[in-house]
Amino acid sequence: MNPSAHVDTFARDHLPPPDQWPELRFDLPELDYPDRLNCAAELLAGPAADRPVFHSPAGATWTYGELRTRVDRVAHVLTRDLGVVPGNRVLLRGPTTPWLAACWLAVLKAGAVAVTVLAQQRPHELGTMCEIAEVRHALCDIRAVDDLAKAEIPGLRITTYGGDAPDDLLNRATPEEPYTAVDTAADDVALIAFTSGTTGRPKGCMHFHRDVLAIADTFARHVLGPHSEDVFTGSPPLGFTFGLGGLVVFPMRAGASALLLEQAGPRQLLPAIAEHRVSVLFTAPTAYRAMLDELDSYDVSSLRRCVSAGENLPAATWRAWHERTGLRVINGIGATELLHIFISAADEHIRPGTTGVPVPGWHARVQDESGTPVPDGEPGLLAVRGPVGCRYLADPRQREYVRDGWNITGDTYVREPDGYFRYVARADDMIISAGYNIAGPEVEDALLRHPDVLEAAVVGRPDEARGQVVVAYAVLKQGAERDTEALRAFVRSELAPYKCPREIVLLDALPRTATGKLQRFKLRTDGDQQ
Repeated sequence: MNPSAHVDTFARDHLPPPDQWPELRFDLPELDYPDRLNCAAELLAGPAADRPVFHSPAGATWTYGELRTRVDRVAHVLTRDLGVVPGNRVLLRGPTTPWLAACWLAVLKAGAVAVTVLAQQRPHELGTMCEIAEVRHALCDIRAVDDLAKAEIPGLRITTYGGDAPDDLLNRATPEEPYTAVDTAADDVALIAFTSGTTGRPKGCMHFHRDVLAIADTFARHVLGPHSEDVFTGSPPLGFTFGLGGLVVFPMRAGASALLLEQAGPRQLLPAIAEHRVSVLFTAPTAYRAMLDELDSYDVSSLRRCVSAGENLPAATWRAWHERTGLRVINGIGATELLHIFISAADEHIRPGTTGVPVPGWHARVQDESGTPVPDGEPGLLAVRGPVGCRYLADPRQREYVRDGWNITGDTYVREPDGYFRYVARADDMIISAGYNIAGPEVEDALLRHPDVLEAAVVGRPDEARGQVVVAYAVLKQGAERDTEALRAFVRSELAPYKCPREIVLLDALPRTATGKLQRFKLRTDGDQQ
């Protein structure tokens, strides 16, 4: 590793041992980064000062010049007033706004380590993450400070922004000389992203300054193909690496701009796209399906790129969106451990029902539990390697995720003979019933083909005779008839009998994490108690 610029060496000291790292590959010329690199300085350096960078729903627009000035002011406050030194971890919390993005950039420019969390996370969760990362500084939107204060984290100094108090961060950030970026190493830790996993203690994923640029120089450059005139928007918050890439890193790397929405559900996305002429959209499969019924009420002709990740995109949803808009949704799989998307496809290379092929700069294979590649057409564990890899913060689960130099994502996939990768299920979501292997997402996809079904989740419930039986949970569209037998009959017409749900339960909403991931374990638990 290169000599670190960190005065506080906690992050580097708590990297996994080198023999537990994945193999890193830098196969593209654009991934040949210099030894000294500050990713925030790189993202801020390129575009002309008068180019727009961030828009807010109320109509305010920041230019790149204004962003550079505000980032430098915050960086001065961090280092001069708050005593932050390179390597300190700084927690960032608040809704998705230009100021949250500016604070993130300032933390990195000052050589500190950004720990961006979700505004929805509660005191216990916040306390656990601060304990794991030994966080002592926090920048928090005044509207999101209550839960952080209630966490009563020992030694945490909270500085709010967006308020009226004299000690508010933005009131301190008065005009200053430009801030010279700390001369960080390319492999200094820039951020710690906590997994949004459905169970267990959160895992802190440590990513370097070069990693932040690598996700833009692989997926964004080679698959997304952004233009400098693009306007990005989307639903994932900046505490979710899907959102950090799609709403900050990718547009800034391309010299484009982003509309940052504090409320970004399906009902907010469509009017925002129409009003601000959004051209690049990042959201989850559920949102695309939910927006279908409202499409006729809004002008979405400005859209040219739609990206889906976070969970599997059902073929039925892809086809419905394409039929209504003419747009081919770019499906992708990413992971907090790998920062962003590593398998995807765009334009004529898209094949509905598959995720795609490895993004340029990335490699993938399907293997068995022993690490042996399985033949094409057979299911196995997805294994990935590229310029970014899993490095958990002092967590023994590193050995589970990284095996023989490959990142094992926990997904069951099939590699088709033509090289396309098809999602089967999360490895722990495979249902085994009477000796049959049943992929829950396949049953979900069948349910979603029914015109009345808005969302669906399928789990296995323990059964004495069969080991497990298939149980489906569905959310219906407003006004739809609640006829579970009709739904079962529909699925029977779509799938082999052994795959069909023994029971369909109707819910008002499916349980999800704060980042929108489905919590199937809650459905399994509820079923066990019935």
